[in-house]
Amino acid sequence: MKKRGTLFLALLLSIILVLSACGGTDSGKSGSNGDAGNTEKETFKVGLEAGYAPFNWSQKDDSKGAVKIAGTSEYAGGYDVEIAKTIAEGLGKELVIVKTEWDGLVPALTSGKIDAIIAGMSPTAERKKTIDFTDNYYKSNLVMVVKKGGKYEDAKSLKDFKGAKVTAQLNTFHYSVIDQIEGVKKATAMDNFPAMRVALESGIIDGYVSERPEAVSASAANQNFAMVEFEDGFKTSQDDTAIAVGLKKGSDLKDKINEILGGISEEEQTSIMDEAIKNQPAAE
Repeated sequence: MKKRGTLFLALLLSIILVLSACGGTDSGKSGSNGDAGNTEKETFKVGLEAGYAPFNWSQKDDSKGAVKIAGTSEYAGGYDVEIAKTIAEGLGKELVIVKTEWDGLVPALTSGKIDAIIAGMSPTAERKKTIDFTDNYYKSNLVMVVKKGGKYEDAKSLKDFKGAKVTAQLNTFHYSVIDQIEGVKKATAMDNFPAMRVALESGIIDGYVSERPEAVSASAANQNFAMVEFEDGFKTSQDDTAIAVGLKKGSDLKDKINEILGGISEEEQTSIMDEAIKNQPAAE
């Protein structure tokens, strides 16, 4: 009986100690989780093509400020990425780059897959029907990219492209302005700029419509390309040639992002763009 009593007391003490330890552990976990919740940064998921240098491109490492592309071994760099980094820092959030095809950017935004589009996107009237835009973070003119030494390198106006095979990116206003060229041979729109560069190099097209930074980038990356700036060029609206951040309708990020963008002067924008053009991969 004595042994049984002793054994019972020992078991009872063991149970009490275990329960006490569990209680202490639970309390510690609660505090730890609370702390982690307070210190963990929220993410700011940005969608872009990573194929529109110098606005955005992909590369194999994090050199020159490139940011890892979610779910891949690649990194994204470029003007858009630098702007995205500034916005994320201002919001106090961790930047996550989500590589998305151009046509998939707006659906990704409206479905909540991304928080913002920072992809060289113009705040056109048509797009404003579906999503909201911030203030502009860049403005650029439309130009034409052609073969160096070719028939159209010395063109000065749109009429000089009569009979030329010209294209632009699918689902952009760049493609619609081709109709302003009398007698042009409007080629099928293409999905992205790398595809247009290949088409130009191979002679499938005579030129493609682009914004000036991309054209500078293309001619810098390929010595066979030249940029045509017009004396009498495309008729566009201010929204067409501006670049802004795309957000979901009614997003509470808009005012804060506008405040952050307001802190980036035009001189700084030019400096960031010049740096992006200089840093672009040669393959772009």
